[in-house]
Parts: sequence; structure tokens; C-alpha cells
Amino acid sequence: MSTPGYQALREGAAILDLSARGRIRASGEDRKRLLHAMTTNHVQQLEPGQTIYAFFLNAQGRIQADVWIHAEEDFLLLDVEPEVREKVFAHLDKFIIADDVTLEDVTALTAEIAVEGPNAVAMPKRGVVLDASVTGQPAFRMVVPVEELAPLLQQLQAAGGVPASTEEVRAVRLENGVPRFGEDITDGNLVQESQQLQAVNFNKGCYLGQEIVERVRSRGQVNRLLTRLRIEGSTVPPAGEKVMAGDQEAGAVTSAAYSPAEGCVRALAYLRAKFIVPGAGLVVGGAAAEVVQQG
Repeated sequence: MSTPGYQALREGAAILDLSARGRIRASGEDRKRLLHAMTTNHVQQLEPGQTIYAFFLNAQGRIQADVWIHAEEDFLLLDVEPEVREKVFAHLDKFIIADDVTLEDVTALTAEIAVEGPNAVAMPKRGVVLDASVTGQPAFRMVVPVEELAPLLQQLQAAGGVPASTEEVRAVRLENGVPRFGEDITDGNLVQESQQLQAVNFNKGCYLGQEIVERVRSRGQVNRLLTRLRIEGSTVPPAGEKVMAGDQEAGAVTSAAYSPAEGCVRALAYLRAKFIVPGAGLVVGGAAAEVVQQG
């Protein structure tokens, strides 16, 4: 059964309170140079008002966090998952030696509201506006002083926005095959395994972990890939549920949710490459499953 927030995400404009996410402000003359050297995307070319998606890697090329980096005239705003806020701050702070960079954790001072859905573009905007989406739907998010949260929510609802729950957001992001760091991507994963190559600029200069990214790219092969699945029925498998191909283990589910629109379960799973083909005859928890091609 479709719910109001779910319907708004798919057909209208849904309101998501993302204030729990971490927000770090980087200022100083060397802010772009530092973030360029520490992430997988091209920070140096960011103009005020632009937002990019990127990964932080360690020296072994493993993903430590994902981040939305937004440029304003005199600072960069880093928007990260709640669980990695302190880790990202400490990681960056460790590499500031003679650089003119000041980091400030502004999470407690600010609120963050996203508007997502086909009608999001028509909704009012205020504060620092990021071009970023949780669900893969048309979207933007706003970072405002914490005292402006209540009036902003009132303004959005008056304009026709509908609040969406965590469960509704999860269903739509999985319909669109959008992974979440901490569930579908972890610090054990390589960039290419995640299949989120929009986070990487392969023509930029040196950055932490680049050698591994390039080595994997030159060899053109990883053993497993994050893959979209459609699973028959309404039983949602837990994270870690095995994906079987006959008597062979093809991989494991990372997250799943029931899709009211499709009448089935949508999931993400790491699968061994040879099983990522149409008609592979997959089974998850006793239910038939199939690969959904990236589109």
C-alpha cells in the first residue's frame, strides 16, 4: 500500500529532515587544494554554488566515507553520514600541517532539509543549497541555522511538500539503486566494487588512494560488484542474506525494502561478477530474484 511520503517522493515533493547528518565547514586559502588531494573527485574546479559527490579513501584504496562537497564564495561545506562525521574531521585535520585551512564542525549549529521528487524544483529555497539526492530522485537540500528549521518546514509544507519517513526514503532509494555508506558501501570496499564512478575524476592529479584506484582500473577486473536486485514477494531479507545461484553462493544482500509500486522487494547486493547477468536464476531466502540492469 502506497503511503503519502512514498507517493510524494515518486510523484510530488517530499520533505526529508537530514539534520542528523554531519556538516563540516572548511575555510582558508588552501581549502580546495587540501580537499582535492584527499578525495576522489575534482574539487579544484568547483565554482560557488556547485556540489560534487566524492569518496575519502585510505592509502590502500578502501572507501572510508562518502561526501557531498559544496562550494560557496569563501568556504567548502562537507556533508557526510552521521556515523563518519568525527572520523572525517579527524582524518582531514591530521593532514593540515602548513596549510591555510580551518575546519569547523557546524553540525549542531545548523539544520539540513532535503526536498526530493519530480516537483522538487518548484519548491522554495533558502540557506546554503546543495545539489544532492538521497533517493536518486530530482532533489536539492538546504543547510540553514538551526533556529530556522521550524519556519522552513512550515514554508515547505505550505507549498505542498509532504514529510517522508525513513522507511519511505529507503524504499525509493532502493528502487533507484542508490547505496548508502555504512550499509551498502563500507570501509572494506574498493571504489570499483561500489559502481559509483560518478564519485571519481579519473583525470585529476594525485590523491590519497589513487594508486589503487588506477591499478584496479588498468586491470579492468574486480571480483564482486554492488548490484541491483528484484526479489519476488513481500518478505524483506536481512542484510547478509545469501544470494544463491543453484547450489553456488553468488553473493550477499546489503539492504532491501518492499516496493509498493513494483509489488516486490528491491535490494542491493554484492554479487560475484559471473552472476551479474539477466536470467541468472538467483534465489534469496527461498524467493526468486533477478538482476536489475543499471539504467
